[in-house]
Amino acid sequence: MKIIGYLRVSTDQQVESGLGLDAQRAACENHAKKMGLEVAQFFSDEGLSGALSHEDRPGLTSAINILKKTDILVIAKRDRLGRDPDDIGDITRTIKRKGARIISAAGEGTEQDDSASKFMRRVLDGAAEYERNIISDRIKDALKVKKDRGERVGHIPFGYKLAENNVNLEQNEVECNIINNMKELRAKGLSIRDIAVVLNKKGLLNREGAKWKHASLFRIMKNQNVLNK
Repeated sequence: MKIIGYLRVSTDQQVESGLGLDAQRAACENHAKKMGLEVAQFFSDEGLSGALSHEDRPGLTSAINILKKTDILVIAKRDRLGRDPDDIGDITRTIKRKGARIISAAGEGTEQDDSASKFMRRVLDGAAEYERNIISDRIKDALKVKKDRGERVGHIPFGYKLAENNVNLEQNEVECNIINNMKELRAKGLSIRDIAVVLNKKGLLNREGAKWKHASLFRIMKNQNVLNK
């Protein structure tokens, strides 16, 4: 039996500071020590939202693939697995079929598999999704007011450029073409990672003229409501 650790932070600020990852790593290592074991290997997804499918998170995919019978996937908190109850259910079933299990350093009903523990896990998964949706709604409402006025909101969204008056935004034809390519590829069933590969091969690069990485591509596709298409 070995313990594999999984870490996830969803914002660039957490990635750059390392605080989110460091805290999670310490929690996982401390929990493993309480079990008289050590974490054999860590996998992480940096700058990736929990709303993203586990299939589009290479760190989690690698962690799951390496698990063998009796192994344990340890996480700092259950919401590090994601914030979609259905996706978390898929992750749990996949790991269970391998004869492995998931343990949260925070407890959260992962130590046992009795009825009370199962109920606790479902409640926490639902709460994580609810929190994600509430935050998303608040941000959308606030930004919509400014967008309706045609005002610039924070950074210039991909697909737009600053108009000559330096206040309003107008469409950026080059970037809009790239977005249309994203939509077409997603409609064909390609994953975020595969879409990044295709765009890079076509020379449809990001705003900085660099190759796409799935983390930044995910953020843009999420803003364009492309992910579920």
